[in-house]
Amino acid sequence: MSSLDISTNIQTISTTPFADQKPGTSGVRKAVSIFQQPHYLENFIQSIFDTVGDLQGQTLVLGGDGRYYNRQAIQTILKMAAANGVGRVKVGQGGILSTPAVSCIIRKYKTLGGIILSASHNPGGPKGDFGVKYNISNGGPAPEKVTEDIYARSKVIDKYQILDAPDVDLDTLGESHLGAMVVEVIDSVQDYEKLMESLFDFDRIRQLLTSGNFRLCIDSLHAVTGPYAHALFEHRLGALSGSVRNSVPLEDFGGGHPDPNLVYAHELVDILYGENAPDFGAASDGDGDRNMILGRRFFVTPSDSLAILAANAKLVPGYQAGITGVARSMPTSQAVDRVAARLGIDCYETPTGWKFFGNLLDADKATLCGEESFGTGSNHIREKDGLWAVLFWLNILAVRQQSVEEIVREHWQTYGRNYYSRHDYEEVDAEGANTLVEQLRSQIPNLKGKRFGKYEVEYSDDFSYTDPVDGSISQKQGIRIGFTDGSRIVFRLSGTGTHGATLRVYLESYEPDTAKQNIDPQQALADLIAIADEIAQIRTFTGREQPTVIT
Repeated sequence: MSSLDISTNIQTISTTPFADQKPGTSGVRKAVSIFQQPHYLENFIQSIFDTVGDLQGQTLVLGGDGRYYNRQAIQTILKMAAANGVGRVKVGQGGILSTPAVSCIIRKYKTLGGIILSASHNPGGPKGDFGVKYNISNGGPAPEKVTEDIYARSKVIDKYQILDAPDVDLDTLGESHLGAMVVEVIDSVQDYEKLMESLFDFDRIRQLLTSGNFRLCIDSLHAVTGPYAHALFEHRLGALSGSVRNSVPLEDFGGGHPDPNLVYAHELVDILYGENAPDFGAASDGDGDRNMILGRRFFVTPSDSLAILAANAKLVPGYQAGITGVARSMPTSQAVDRVAARLGIDCYETPTGWKFFGNLLDADKATLCGEESFGTGSNHIREKDGLWAVLFWLNILAVRQQSVEEIVREHWQTYGRNYYSRHDYEEVDAEGANTLVEQLRSQIPNLKGKRFGKYEVEYSDDFSYTDPVDGSISQKQGIRIGFTDGSRIVFRLSGTGTHGATLRVYLESYEPDTAKQNIDPQQALADLIAIADEIAQIRTFTGREQPTVIT
């Protein structure tokens, strides 16, 4: 790209605050139409710039998942970065960078941080959602103290700065200038692919994929991982052409819902459960940080996946020296706890939200971490990482020469099976959902010792977490009801929806008896499902007879 010097023309624009720019678990997510309001995006970006320290001469990373409004937002952010004294912005070609790739690039080039444009697994398009989040210098999502400071700034902001300049060419690799700032358009895949090659045995995976005895199907759901999956699986590792489906990122994700679960990735599920099914299937979400793993006619829960990766970590070059610890979000099943106990390592239980793993990873207290919401990752970056999890599984399969189902069933025989399910009630009336949670909280002190059929309550609480590294405390992170046999029910309101409220109910029971490990999870958990409704009065408060999504 030719270097173009534009005389500095910084504009200071007067503005007034918006009351709704409080970052959730991963930044601010709203309907596109909200972000398109005059000054809305600019206010939030300026609030970030005003909060994160001295920007003079610093380098930032910028990219998104390609959803509608991605390109326009990038042009605005680049001009604001130039006006605020940023020295260089590394932006993905075409505005495309997966969330794991942003974390990788921040860490590799030691940048101040990065801005990721995504609403993750939420739908895209003109009537869909958009989102912005800031990642700090370790590559991870901004911790609560930083997001609280950004929110506080957004409530009083009265002006922002932006450069009056033509748009930047985002499609040609190379450098150009916006005022004094260098805009460097980078290959979206290259740095991430090199990191993956440093962790996994690519030669062994390639042997598996080119053996003629193994077929895979990767569904990128018309989201950000398409270019990454093509480069990795078909070009680098030799998978058959066409193994990666829906690989072109589209602004509306092809009209689909880029959430890798059994409901929204139903095309992949149909293929893996169909005639002549491939041996392995996987899907990623909008911004590439989540994963769903399937064997032939076999679904691996994210909780089991984390436990199996931990149990087999030494088979993978990047982890062959062993792992220092594991971490899981509180609603995630306790399957990985059992692996940690056997390995003699610590297992940390954190609130939902990847940012809570950052301190544990930085302090080398944990090596692998995961969430039941289809997110798994390690200390290689500070985000969950969908394609990393796929490569991890392929590396294990290449070494063990067993099927996905054989590996999972062998794991259950060794550790027992944690039957697990999540019931989502999406876009329910917010007032009803909040009332449900408040009446649950009022019951917490009175549940211990109470019997529900064969189940006796051992404890009930509203989960609070004290970070073992910095001592910060996060309260009211989900209501837990634990029973004397190790079963659990957890209730949470999600922080990632943009319409109404989403109630999540998590159900778990432990089964050590191998003869009882082949029951359908909904059947195995039927008593707990009924107890959850009895305690929380879900149907009464949500008006729903059934969950929207069961995983």
